Amino acid sequence: MGAEAEERPHGAAVVADGLGLKGPRGWAFREVSFRAEPGSLVTIEGPSGSGRTCLLLALTGRMKAQEGSAEVGGLPLPRKMAAVRRISALGQVPGVSELDPAFTVAEHLRERALLQRRYDGSVRALLRRPAERAAATRARIEEAVAAAGLDLSALPKGERTSVRDLERLEALRLSTALALIGRPRLLAVDDTDLKLSDADRAEAWALLRAVAAAGTTVLAVCSEAPEDTLRITTLAATTDPDATEAAAEPDAEAAEPDGTEPKTPAEKPAPDADTGTSTSTDHTTEEGAADALAETGRA
Repeated sequence: MGAEAEERPHGAAVVADGLGLKGPRGWAFREVSFRAEPGSLVTIEGPSGSGRTCLLLALTGRMKAQEGSAEVGGLPLPRKMAAVRRISALGQVPGVSELDPAFTVAEHLRERALLQRRYDGSVRALLRRPAERAAATRARIEEAVAAAGLDLSALPKGERTSVRDLERLEALRLSTALALIGRPRLLAVDDTDLKLSDADRAEAWALLRAVAAAGTTVLAVCSEAPEDTLRITTLAATTDPDATEAAAEPDAEAAEPDGTEPKTPAEKPAPDADTGTSTSTDHTTEEGAADALAETGRA
């Protein structure tokens, strides 16, 4: 029971202080400052191309900011990017962490659980009998599926349903379940409300609120954030005439089993640490964010 308690999710506090990242044609984001307590639901809102995804990737240790500082679970960024990646997980992030449309739901879940066991399993767990390891894997999958609210029996072909046949909300639940298999302290989700009906959007936010309430800190990119979240707003501003420096190279350690290494600059807004409302600077450019995203194949 003690070992299981240690594995349960416990949210990571996220702190940013003047965080910024610059691309060839300007700042993808700059002067981002906020503080989120463990188990918070933090929303990064703004129009497409405003650097939202860049900020998400920077705060999960997958992009290296050039200005300011940040901490996730007490781990300083950008100095401890690899350590932050180990305690964070990506849900859906197009071009970085995506579902394979040819795989079934069951295949995705089994693959993720096996990879998780291989990369973070203790020696004691690896010495268990095969039947015990299989039971532990099933239990972890069931826990993640339940936390994501994914009803396998309601899918067209149950767990044998191909990803290509999933509705948008079901795909969001599956990608969230896959991320939660690793019991991360920080969950990051991109394009949360993209192409969702009002009813599905409400369900998506209910899901992320439930994940945060259970103890995992959540970062969610969206076009419009609910008012009861810690909101960080990104807006494309006027071009900075002095923004001519090359984009920062991604951290060399970033190539790890959890995903690709985006060379992406992040975003621009800064929410007030006390009120949760956001402020923005006039030095962020849409071009800066676009350049960064192009380097990750998402232009």
